Formats: sequence, C-alpha cells, structure tokens
Amino acid sequence: MATRRDAAVLCDPLPAFFRQVRTLSAALVASLSDADATVQAMDDASPAKWHLAHTTWFFETFVLRDHVPGYALYDERWPFLFNSYYEAEGERHARARRGMLTRPALDEVLEWRAHVDAAVEAALPGLSAEARALVTLGCHHEQQHQELLQTDILALFALNPLAPAIWAEPRTPPAPAPAPIRWIEGMRGIVEIGENGADGFAFDCEGPRHPVLLHPHAIADRPVTNSEWIAFIDDGGYRRPDHWLSDGWTWVKANAVEAPLYWRRAADGGWNAFALDGLHAVRPAAPVTHISYYEAEAFARWAGARLPTEAEWESAARCFDPEGGNLLDRAGPARPCASPAGEGVGQMFGDVWEWTGSAYLPYPGFRPAAGAVGEYNGKFMSGQFVLRGGSCATPRGHVRASYRNFFYPHQRWQFAGVRLAKDL
Repeated sequence: MATRRDAAVLCDPLPAFFRQVRTLSAALVASLSDADATVQAMDDASPAKWHLAHTTWFFETFVLRDHVPGYALYDERWPFLFNSYYEAEGERHARARRGMLTRPALDEVLEWRAHVDAAVEAALPGLSAEARALVTLGCHHEQQHQELLQTDILALFALNPLAPAIWAEPRTPPAPAPAPIRWIEGMRGIVEIGENGADGFAFDCEGPRHPVLLHPHAIADRPVTNSEWIAFIDDGGYRRPDHWLSDGWTWVKANAVEAPLYWRRAADGGWNAFALDGLHAVRPAAPVTHISYYEAEAFARWAGARLPTEAEWESAARCFDPEGGNLLDRAGPARPCASPAGEGVGQMFGDVWEWTGSAYLPYPGFRPAAGAVGEYNGKFMSGQFVLRGGSCATPRGHVRASYRNFFYPHQRWQFAGVRLAKDL
C-alpha cells in the first residue's frame, strides 16, 4: 500500500526540474569540441567547460558535501578550479585564467556531471527542507549560467575570422517593420515592487517587497529596433558628445565604438551582425541587442526620452505572462524576434534584457543570507545598473516581473537592449 510519503515523492516537481536543467546545459554544448569548450574569449567570459563544471561544483559543494553524510568529493583538487567568487569556500583559480585549464578535459567534466546528477537524484527523497532549497537555488543558478554559456560561446566564436555558426539553422524571412512606438501611461502614486517570498522562488536581491512613489510617466510599447538604431548611427549618434554621459563618451572614444557589439560594415555600406547562427544582415525590425548602458542612455537622450526606472518597468510588467515571450526552450541559435506588426502593447519578457536607469542597490530591509550562499548577489551592489525582462537566451520559466539582472555600464556582450520611457 502506498504511503503519504510515497505519494509526496511521486508528486515532487523538484527531481524533474533538476533533470530538465541539467539536461539543457549538456545540450547547449553538444556541438562543441574540447577546444571550443576550453578557450576563454575575454576576462568577463568563462569557457563553456568551466560553466558546466562550476554549476556541478555548486551542487556537489552545497548539497552533497554539506547535507549527504558520507559523500566523498569526486576529485578534491577541482573545487579550487571551479569555485567562482565564494570567499567562504577558500582560494580559487583566477577568473582571467580559466581559459588555461586544458585539464580536466570536457569529457571528464561531463562524467563528473553525470556522477553528481546521480548522487543528487538519489539523495533528493531524503533531503532536508534546507538542502532542497539549495537544490532549487542551484537549478536557478545553473539557468543563469545557461544564458552566460551562450553569450560566452558567442563572444568566442565572434573572434574567429571564419565567422562560424554554432547552430546553423535556416532563417525565416525578415519581419515587417513594427508600428511606430506607442506610449503607454504607467501607474502613478504609491505602488509596491519586489518579491515577498510568497510567490515561489526568487533571488534574495528581489526583496523585500516595499512601496515606491511613481511620478507621471509613460513607457514604450516595445523595445528599440535595429532600424531605429541605424537612424541613431546615421545621425552621428556615436560622434556627437552631447548625447553621452561623460564616462560614456570617454568609453566611446577609448574603444572606437561606432555600433552595437558584433555589428560589422557590409560591402554595400549596410550592416551585418554576428550571432549564434553566423554572420547575417542586420534585421531591421528586430530589437537591437548587445548594447551597453552608455549606449542605451545616449540613444534615449537622442530620442528625446529616457530609460525607465526599475520600479516603472516592474509595475508595467506585472500584467504580462513571464513565460509568454521569446525565451529559451532548447539548444539552438537564440535570437531576438520582431514584434508582430500592428500589435498593441508588446511583451515585456524575452528577446532582450532591457536596461533601466536604476543602480543595482539593496532594497530597504535587504539582508543577505548567512553563509557562503549569501555572497550570491549582495556583494555586487556597487557600480552596476539593473536590467529587466530576460532575453531570447534566458530559459523559459526563469524570470518574473521582480527579477533583477545587473551589469557594469560598459558591458554589452549580454543580450541587452532598451525600452524607452518619458515623463508626463
């Protein structure tokens, strides 16, 4: 006779979630060689092999080592290699030199993953609530790395003069240009933003829920498109300092920036862009992507608008389905899609992360968790800006209206775009 415990195990969604996340990571690297998975494009990026290993280290360290009696580490040397920034876990290999780790090989990392996967799945029925919460956190952590894995592979392959495609798939015909931006009046007065812990999983930086005052404003019904960005370029957007913050203008000149990252001048004077499916002509109707905060802020000034605050963005996004946009479902060439022509208010989730004008700072009453996992978000609340909404490379089900991504203002290797706002 089945017991209540048996029924609970059968209804438990966590094993399936764990398996789904781990399977997708493996699928994302299935077409890579050991060399592809080892090389590091830049200090901000990590090799694909490192992402696979680091996420495995997270489960082995915080779940198996700490909550499964008698578990022995697969290789006691590897935590030094695959710890990222957890000071409480001791010394670690330098981030900028992750691309020098030719050993362990990709096959060895995949074997380690299989070993840890089997151990976690075997342990799950008997894990404490605390340990199960760490498995859940580890799954969401790995989903973040799935997106980083794609952007880091893109950054690497973009350096290859052959412009190779990671996934070669036929493209659909370019979409027609969307209607001109419509302005949607936002909420005003006192509203609440942030998570309160009652709506399922959320990262600690998403709370506590708290009131904010919104002044009269409007938000664009869709992100800025490539064709609109080309108009900015053609009007001297990258050559006129009056559009730019001082730090942004210094960055433009120092790096000779003249277009979004991965854009290249075509022989006919137009623009091509390198993406996960190789080099192709820029699609005019698609949302612009791979732009920095500096570029987003400069475009907004040029357009006579501004960036939304994260409170304005979140209050507008709460009426949308977080799983309804162009998000990642399988391994393949993630790419922003154009909004259907004539559509009303566009989806606010998927396609591109949208820069806000808000600094990444703690909400009132924020306290990081105790122990090493408390280093996950809180210690990065300095010098960065918040992005909202997820992208075409974000796994479906990972984001929500309160989700806060954050990057330094010069970084643009992420699928980052912009949605405008203005005061009323």
